[in-house]
Amino acid sequence: MPSRLPSSARLRHILVVPVVLAGLALAGCAGGTAGDDAANPDALVVYNAQHEQLTEEWADAFTKETGIEVVLRNGDDSELANQLVQEGTASQADVFLTENSPAMSLVEEAGLFAPVDESTLALVPEQFRPASGLWTGIAARSTVLVYNPELISESELPASLLDLADPEWKGKWGAAPAKADFQAIVSAVLATQGEDGAREWLAGMAENAVEYRNNIVTMKAVNAGEVPVGIIYHYYWFRDQDAAAEDSANTKLHYFGNQDPGAFVSISGGGVLENAPHPDEAQQFLAFIAGEQGQQILGEGYSFEYPVASDVAAKAELPPLAELDAPTIDPSTLNGPAVIELMTEAGLL
Repeated sequence: MPSRLPSSARLRHILVVPVVLAGLALAGCAGGTAGDDAANPDALVVYNAQHEQLTEEWADAFTKETGIEVVLRNGDDSELANQLVQEGTASQADVFLTENSPAMSLVEEAGLFAPVDESTLALVPEQFRPASGLWTGIAARSTVLVYNPELISESELPASLLDLADPEWKGKWGAAPAKADFQAIVSAVLATQGEDGAREWLAGMAENAVEYRNNIVTMKAVNAGEVPVGIIYHYYWFRDQDAAAEDSANTKLHYFGNQDPGAFVSISGGGVLENAPHPDEAQQFLAFIAGEQGQQILGEGYSFEYPVASDVAAKAELPPLAELDAPTIDPSTLNGPAVIELMTEAGLL
């Protein structure tokens, strides 16, 4: 039975609580649980590593539909995944949402997810969720090469992401290795090329790549002519183009296709915690996100990510997911900790 909003929550039914985890790395975690911040003990607590604006829109619509209050604790993929592992069965989190699937795999491997309701899984095609059924895809984003045609012609672009490790690309491409987005892309290299192949590619990256703070800064650098090409996710470019194109006017996108690691489609995940204080409401929330209304909020909103469920179409500007020819990878097999170890070994972290 959904819990109705108390009078104190009527003006603002979503409590957004930022997660401050100074110095948190993949090997360590911060203490505290979401319950410490929840004003209403009946509220659904979501550990949120998805884009805050998108999740707030989901939570607003869910509360309007059900009357169930939602508390968001915002952080990034690795921070929140590691916090959940540290908290274990004592966590007060009900739902975990991520941008990239390696963080979901970390929590799954720790045995902390409850099975997703079969009716929810049925909304999501098999390629967009793990075979385990312990969490599900809720959105997707494609790896792309952003390039500056004033500096490099289309015919000169690399045929594969793997080519960027070759000496000829030294100083000519940018990326953000410290961010979970890029680490997910490396996880696809590991999954498709094996440990030796990933290690070799990362060694080449350490020699060749210019490091930037995040995807947006990488795109800006290509736009400004600092480097000819960069590796980002597609939606940063489409969002900027939809606005004033201030950071992308001088650039174009290249899709690798051919099931190349550079065509990797990263799955954003959602799961219900095994020890969720509000398991029924948590399953309701996940079903709402994967349902038609939740996917339409995603597909029609600002984010330019791909809906993956309920047959909801992406924005018309985006090339169809089915045409990207991405490598086929079970998202639950992506090994985040191994990627961190390999990237650290290569001197990229």
